[in-house]
Amino acid sequence: MKKLEGLPAKVLKKISAVMDPELYVSIVDLGLVYDVSVKKNTAYITMTLTTIGCPLFSLIERQVEAKALEVKGVDNTKIILTFDPPWSMDMMSESARAMLGI
Repeated sequence: MKKLEGLPAKVLKKISAVMDPELYVSIVDLGLVYDVSVKKNTAYITMTLTTIGCPLFSLIERQVEAKALEVKGVDNTKIILTFDPPWSMDMMSESARAMLGI
């Protein structure tokens, strides 16, 4: 993911607190968040899941939205779910790899 500044960086920092409910690692460290942008007070968060059809997506989505709305200047959120490119373990941060013993 490209380096973010301003509101997008603040949103990314907030959603970094959202943990994958099965792996207990930040969704950002797992590499699930592909992009964050903010336009007209709406945060657009492009993300993926570790597997298609993840039954816990609605839980993750609610937590991402709640965290993004904590940022001053963000009044709405839009989660854009994509599987292109598909997630792989190569997308994880070094921190996530260490936490998972990889």
